[in-house]
Amino acid sequence: MQPTQHQGRVLRDTKLCNSQMTLASRRDFLTRSGLGIGGLSLAYLLQSPSQLLAGDHPLAPKAAHFTPKAKRVIHVFLSGGPSHLDLFDPKPELVKHDGKPHEEMRGVLFGSPFKFKPYGDSGLELSELWERTSVHADDLCVIRSMKTDVPAHQAASRMLATGHSQLSRPSYGSWITYGLGSEADDLPAFVVLGRGGQGQLSSSSFLPPVYQGTTLNVDRGDVMADLRNPMISAPDQKHQLDVLASLNQEFLKKAPHEAELEARIQSFELAYQMQSAAPEAFDLDSESAETLKMYDLEDSLSRSMLAARRLLQRGVRVVQVFDGGWDHHQGLETRMRAKAGSLDRGLAALLHDLKANGMLEDTLVIVAGEFGRTPVRQAGSVGEGMGRDHNHRGFSVMLAGGGIRGGYAHGSTDDFGRSAVDREVHVHDLHATMLHLLGFDHQKLTYHFSGRDYRLTDIHGRLVKEILA
Repeated sequence: MQPTQHQGRVLRDTKLCNSQMTLASRRDFLTRSGLGIGGLSLAYLLQSPSQLLAGDHPLAPKAAHFTPKAKRVIHVFLSGGPSHLDLFDPKPELVKHDGKPHEEMRGVLFGSPFKFKPYGDSGLELSELWERTSVHADDLCVIRSMKTDVPAHQAASRMLATGHSQLSRPSYGSWITYGLGSEADDLPAFVVLGRGGQGQLSSSSFLPPVYQGTTLNVDRGDVMADLRNPMISAPDQKHQLDVLASLNQEFLKKAPHEAELEARIQSFELAYQMQSAAPEAFDLDSESAETLKMYDLEDSLSRSMLAARRLLQRGVRVVQVFDGGWDHHQGLETRMRAKAGSLDRGLAALLHDLKANGMLEDTLVIVAGEFGRTPVRQAGSVGEGMGRDHNHRGFSVMLAGGGIRGGYAHGSTDDFGRSAVDREVHVHDLHATMLHLLGFDHQKLTYHFSGRDYRLTDIHGRLVKEILA
């Protein structure tokens, strides 16, 4: 029997590819033609949603160690180090001694220009900058005794995202998806929204690549532009993928248990599947007029907050909303008011939205940057240009939902807000508590690599029981 015209084309193309491949190893070929692994996506698209994450698929839903309080996580990552002294941690003594020199800190004290007052039935004290979010005060928990290892942006950001300040380690989002799998059939389990959150902050490191964070930019009209090939038609792309799929199948026959290849295939399958699912997830205009009015869609952060809620609704396990611009060495009062105004509106809308959709009780919301700021003025900053330097000894994070004790402030810094002094909480402890809320003993969620078991908290971490509901 003679092959059909289409079968003949596939056969000729396959022979041509095979002849060219004699010049390169199989691993070299995979490196050069990673897109080709997406060929298996055609079979993937023919499966029903219930089949996509079934069986031994690495993203299939998994049981935690015990019944979790939270099913999903959203972290608003305030990159640059937001000033806890102007947002979360009232210091009347610092205000009282504003402008006075401090020998130990080698600078002039800088009292917050923003007023603090109690909110809600709980009387939780917050800055006036939380005009809208303060409505949710009784749902909020502020840890005022946070600390990290070093006051350098990259190292402290890496610590917050991965639990290690120097070496490449899996991000918390990768650990969570490794432990719990995904409830999304056709979207990534771990998504990063906004510029700046890629690289090691969303890396799966030595965990399989399928747990890597996927960075998407809601500021761009077509979030799927990178997954489409504008140079060829859809039928030609299908033909190309058919050929490449046959090559990949041959590779798998020779190495059926090669983890890197299998993980890469799974990643490209998901990428291909996203071409039909992600546009709907990011169609913010499909929301009600009331919801659109609540969010400021002219603001990038608010758009990301709304997109995050839509992703979580569709089964995405972890969303990190990355917001830069919090490194206020100069002009703190003016710049902080602008940044906090954007954050306040977006966060208040998100909390209201999660409540209205019945999601807040099992969604852990985290608002945190990599460190805080000093109680003294940045050296050389004066007048309206005054700012604060980095401070790793004491800072604050805010949490809500997902089993968190609302209307509660945990721990404290000293009278001037420089160092955590009461019920100190290291970033390792925050990670341990996060995993606990998701149903894991942080000491038992491990991955064997290079001769030993690794975990998010390394050899550290303790559960902060006081902040649990």
